[in-house]
Amino acid sequence: MIRDLKENEIECKVSTINEKGCSLLLYKTARTDMAILDETYGEMNWQCEYEEVKGNMYCTISVYDSEKKEWVSKQDCGVESAFGDKEKGEASDAFKRAGFKWGIGVELYTSPFIWITSDKCKIVSKNGKYATYDKFIVEKIKIENKEITGLAIINLSTKERVFVYTK
Repeated sequence: MIRDLKENEIECKVSTINEKGCSLLLYKTARTDMAILDETYGEMNWQCEYEEVKGNMYCTISVYDSEKKEWVSKQDCGVESAFGDKEKGEASDAFKRAGFKWGIGVELYTSPFIWITSDKCKIVSKNGKYATYDKFIVEKIKIENKEITGLAIINLSTKERVFVYTK
């Protein structure tokens, strides 16, 4: 069984921003998925394979079932990254999506809407567009039955807790 994500395995990304504040999305990296697969199944008991199907990148993650003496596979496709290396981003996205199918980070789908008001972060305006250079981290998270029931986020720039959620 795949364990729940830990605070230090969850990243925060600014999603939308305006003069009133910004919203955050929670996500995991492909490195987190690899570490959890290693921890859960052992470094030699899982593998991944990529293939292109009709212009889409697919990743298959297979885990060895020692009782059945066979590999069990789950697959998903990725989308190109909007920033940086598009092909690498697509491969990483496909891997993370396949990881979700194994249960890695499914609790992220239960994240509450995270809104940080402008008094808790620095919003700058340039040529009519808004931005923030503040960085945010998950300070604490409580997960019950693969559902986020508690969450606290810190603004690293100010070292202040800027968001708290309890269900």
